[in-house]
Amino acid sequence: MAVEQREDQILAEELAALGAAGGASGRLVRVVAKLMRKVVHEIDLLVPLPFDDALERVSGVLGRAGRVVDTTPLGSGEDETIRVVTGGGAGGLNPVVVTARVLKADEDSSEVWLRAAAKEGLIRQRAGEETAVRLAAQLSKATGADRA
Repeated sequence: MAVEQREDQILAEELAALGAAGGASGRLVRVVAKLMRKVVHEIDLLVPLPFDDALERVSGVLGRAGRVVDTTPLGSGEDETIRVVTGGGAGGLNPVVVTARVLKADEDSSEVWLRAAAKEGLIRQRAGEETAVRLAAQLSKATGADRA
């Protein structure tokens, strides 16, 4: 399933769960969530660490930031995707799906493609952008990464 489709599904489920917890119809919230505009922010990082070390540190930072919903090794041992759901926006109540793809660049360095997606209503919260920037800063501190 494509990254975008899976993001939409996860965001709709998370918003439905929030709606149901607040007394709204989870089914109705899920339908409305699918119609909302999704805002995505991406950041590329160059990590001066071998793949296994970079993957361990990225997993640690994302694991502390939110709930892991997907980890996908892509078979080569040089490419793995980690996906978490965390809170963003006002009061951290807007679910944000964060995807980090860690790729082996060479023996001593790795690349991290960081993508944060959130649904936006009438009030722009920039939850995806703020979450991506915050996590990129945490990843840079944990790994010594620079923007690619």
